[in-house]
Amino acid sequence: MTTTLTERLGDALYDALRARHTLAPLSDTHDLTVEDAYRISLRFLARREQDGERVIGKKIGVTSKPVQDMLGVHQPDFGFLTDRMQYEDGASVSLSAAGLIQPRAEGEIAFMLQSDLQGPGVTREDVLAATAWVAPCFEIVDSRINDWKIKIQDTVADNASCGVFVVGRQRTDPRSLDLAAAAMQMWKNGEPAGSGLGSAVQGHPAEAVAWLANTLGAFGIPFKAGELILSGSLAPLVPAQAGDRFTMAIAGLGECSIAFTE
Repeated sequence: MTTTLTERLGDALYDALRARHTLAPLSDTHDLTVEDAYRISLRFLARREQDGERVIGKKIGVTSKPVQDMLGVHQPDFGFLTDRMQYEDGASVSLSAAGLIQPRAEGEIAFMLQSDLQGPGVTREDVLAATAWVAPCFEIVDSRINDWKIKIQDTVADNASCGVFVVGRQRTDPRSLDLAAAAMQMWKNGEPAGSGLGSAVQGHPAEAVAWLANTLGAFGIPFKAGELILSGSLAPLVPAQAGDRFTMAIAGLGECSIAFTE
């Protein structure tokens, strides 16, 4: 793929974010590899950084079978988190101000790194040793692609369909409990909206983080101390709209919540 086309597609995704509109799937009109999609995502990110956004972490998505089946994407995606994507736990988020178009809520576990990691060769044990704390997290995914009609190339190019996120206030040592057995319950407007175990994410959330470290390491991208890493949804995604409030609890890790307005 030429640099000109890479930049044009990255710019189109950036414009879609800012104008809150969607695009036809990039994979329908272009023969993209995952590597092409990653380069497009870097252009998309560079445009956001030109606006003053700052990278504060990374994310893996489409890690559990229920999410893969829901989206028809059968391998994980990966992207970057910026400071403007993060809101305080319990925040009421304006869909328009946040640039959200067709958001869906994910309940997952966030990892805060206390030391650098560089793939390849990163293991689950390496991830746990490098983690200062874990916490419950709502990631609100959003797609700049029409009706979520995505293939892996589309979601990688679109920064792993990331929208915004909140991290719970409780900080837990990841070595103090079995994250694979950690049970999550999620509610939407007070009604049950999903549940799952940490094992839904590649058998263990730290395995997903290790996969991400190794995948980005192949592109020369390290994990850095002080970065947040989102490890993937423990349950199917739940659509969100103005007026909705989501709460969740993960056994041993605490709670978090997020609400939405126009």
